[in-house]
Amino acid sequence: MYTVCRLNVLSHNFHIQQLERHNMGFELDDNQQKGMVFNVQKFSVHDGPGIRTIVFTKGCPLRCRWCSNPESQLHETDLAFNVGRCLGVSKCGHCTLACPFGSITVGSNDIPKIERSHCKDCEHKPCAEACPAQSLLIYGKERSVEDVLSVVEQDMVFYARSKGGLTISGGEPLLQTDFALALLREAHNRHIRTAIETCGMVQEETLRAAAPLLHNVLFDIKHIDPVIHKEQTGRSNEQILANFKMLVTEFPKLPVLARTPVVPNFNDNGKTIKAICDFLLPFEHVHYEMLPYHRLGTQKYQFLDRPILMGDVQLNNKKFHGLQNIAATILGERFHRPNK
Repeated sequence: MYTVCRLNVLSHNFHIQQLERHNMGFELDDNQQKGMVFNVQKFSVHDGPGIRTIVFTKGCPLRCRWCSNPESQLHETDLAFNVGRCLGVSKCGHCTLACPFGSITVGSNDIPKIERSHCKDCEHKPCAEACPAQSLLIYGKERSVEDVLSVVEQDMVFYARSKGGLTISGGEPLLQTDFALALLREAHNRHIRTAIETCGMVQEETLRAAAPLLHNVLFDIKHIDPVIHKEQTGRSNEQILANFKMLVTEFPKLPVLARTPVVPNFNDNGKTIKAICDFLLPFEHVHYEMLPYHRLGTQKYQFLDRPILMGDVQLNNKKFHGLQNIAATILGERFHRPNK
């Protein structure tokens, strides 16, 4: 009862503050700020402390071969096609009529054939709206800070009990700088604890501006070697490592969890994991976690008509456990094992 009453008081005080700002002639810029969001996921327990709501934003500077969220890579909306739901052109055909560019035609087995060269120029994608079976889907929608936080606030009681809150993820959320910072500021005003999942490939001043608004940072360190990093992600890691050092040095009280997705034929070897752990060792407040490679995003590549660059490769569990032991030996209790 105390928790619920306190939340009601905080909510009341917040709205009073907003009304005062409005009466003083200030525009509510942060609430009105919009960004491209492709999912808001509630009741997550793996993306920061406690129970959290994750806001997934679109746009990423990296093109990791193993990316499990390919729909997050481009800033603009993506058209996905789930052929398993399609009724067939002869029975339906609404999508062929709705496409303003005539880019959807009849393909083999009565299944629509999509020429995607015009999709980037088609902002609203009426073909998806016209599809009664929802075999055509749109990844991404422009949403305001107010709209997003109205969903996040629905679970305030769970955040209070578990010390959870809001996590912004992506893609790389700080690429949409104005939206991300407005979302963090407004969450701070509403007494919502905040976290971010970042690849670190952002402007230094953006990360520095975000840090005071965060309670936790989950920071990916994928590799130490800049050449290998570029081969597998499309970009060197020099800016990433520099940003990491800046963050943990200038904001030593900010809890940081460094994370490495362990990917076959990229960083699943003792030399690489040791190099990452040695890099992290001097920063005593930084904790470390290794995430095993999985193929859960494979179907999304099929929906988006993109090649599955990783093929059927799988991570060797025995090797992964051995790499965990290397990390534990170097970092001790600062290394977090899954499910422990």
